[in-house]
Amino acid sequence: MLGPVILAASRSDRMRRVVSAAPVTKPVVNRFIAGESVEETAPVIRSTTDRGLEVTLDVLGEDITDPAEAMLARDAYLRLIEALAPMELGARAEMSVKLSSFGQALPGGHDLALKNVTAVVEAAAEIGTTVTLDMEDHTTIDSTLAIHAELRERFPQTGAVVQSYLFRTEEDCRALAAAGSRVRLVKGAYKEPASVAYQDKAEVDRAYIRCLTILMAGSGYPMVGSHDPRIIAIAQDLAHRAGRKLDEYEFQMLYGIREAEHHRLAAEGHRMRVYIAYGTDWYGYFMRRLAERPANLAFFLRSLVSRG
Repeated sequence: MLGPVILAASRSDRMRRVVSAAPVTKPVVNRFIAGESVEETAPVIRSTTDRGLEVTLDVLGEDITDPAEAMLARDAYLRLIEALAPMELGARAEMSVKLSSFGQALPGGHDLALKNVTAVVEAAAEIGTTVTLDMEDHTTIDSTLAIHAELRERFPQTGAVVQSYLFRTEEDCRALAAAGSRVRLVKGAYKEPASVAYQDKAEVDRAYIRCLTILMAGSGYPMVGSHDPRIIAIAQDLAHRAGRKLDEYEFQMLYGIREAEHHRLAAEGHRMRVYIAYGTDWYGYFMRRLAERPANLAFFLRSLVSRG
């Protein structure tokens, strides 16, 4: 029941000020955010990959109000690519981008976001890696998938994200599960109306399994974005039934959550990718992490009590 409340708070400027000012917030945020700059985050990238894991990197920032800010977001990713180049990690270190940070919600935002993300995808390809387009609220899906389709004409390795709590996602999975596609399946972390999304957790979980079944049976490359032990076990079974080898799909989990499971899966030979976010605009991302899992919220509340 608290999830929708927290998601609503993630859009509140007043709550942003309250949470950001709380002395306990910074130490707790550090559990989920790798740093404020690429320089702070580079050692985390290196230590993570040195331990046999892969990474996808998200430069935080969503509330873009003009084209100049969108260009700054683009430039932040280009700086990240410059930092990744000497590490020579190739596709072991890819990037995740939110098109809202590239101006998608502005007037003429579809074309603006396409222009900005294309520059990032081009630069990523030059160092042997790729980009996955994160999915945001349901009003952005058609634009995001259209940009994804256009990018894939030149850069077929460009990934997409789908969210199982949306009614439309099974059909999107059928369309995306084609040869060469890369699709990350997540449950969803935005407050969506009952007209477009399942509201009950059990329904979201069942939809996730239906979507994952479609992706595993398809010709693309599924990326299982979940921390749920039951989902992980089901994913392994579905992959086995589909005749997939261990390098024909991967698991993805968030930095700072279930790290022992990251290493367990990697030790078993699975491709395990850690979603690492960094930057100063962490509030929205942080609040969605609290809303997703009661354990995250409990961790934050325990920290508030102990610090108090």
